[in-house]
Amino acid sequence: MSSVDGGRVLVAGIGNIFLGDDAFGVEVVRRLRDVVLPPGVDVSDYGIRGMHLAYDLLDGRHDVLVLVDALPLDEPPGTLAVLQVDLDDPGWSLRPADVLDAPAADAHGMDPESVLRLLRGLGGSVGRVLVVGCRPAVLDECMGLSDPVAAAVDEAVKTVAGIVREETARLAHGEGPAPGSSADGSEREVGTRA
Repeated sequence: MSSVDGGRVLVAGIGNIFLGDDAFGVEVVRRLRDVVLPPGVDVSDYGIRGMHLAYDLLDGRHDVLVLVDALPLDEPPGTLAVLQVDLDDPGWSLRPADVLDAPAADAHGMDPESVLRLLRGLGGSVGRVLVVGCRPAVLDECMGLSDPVAAAVDEAVKTVAGIVREETARLAHGEGPAPGSSADGSEREVGTRA
């Protein structure tokens, strides 16, 4: 399916701007608005509106979801990583049928995993989910990114732009997962900013 026929990529910035480095995804998406991206790419700041993201994905227009968020990586603050989410991971604590009954359905407190479980529980799906994440240094109540995370934003913007270019080209040619992608949900480090 080509992007003209409806195959699209959604880049979703996730995070709370009032919790320091949790605003990483929001800042990356803000800067992506100044980058020329291929047709078929939607970029949106979802902030803490996880339920809104799940409902937006229900329309089935997006084949690829790229989440940009702060992640608890076992690396120094400012480290970037790209992860492919295994949508069939049996390690999820909730089954799709349970998701609407769980506290995860709180519209203002949904982490990306909860968003994907809610999407599946509502009968929706997305073909491929990638996460571009950064290890935070500060998650206290404050505004603004810490120095190591702020230093990683430009590289994250380049990383996301590269991913969406690869994914839109793959969709335009009707190809499967991009070469070198980790179908097992493993992570690969992109760079470190200390």
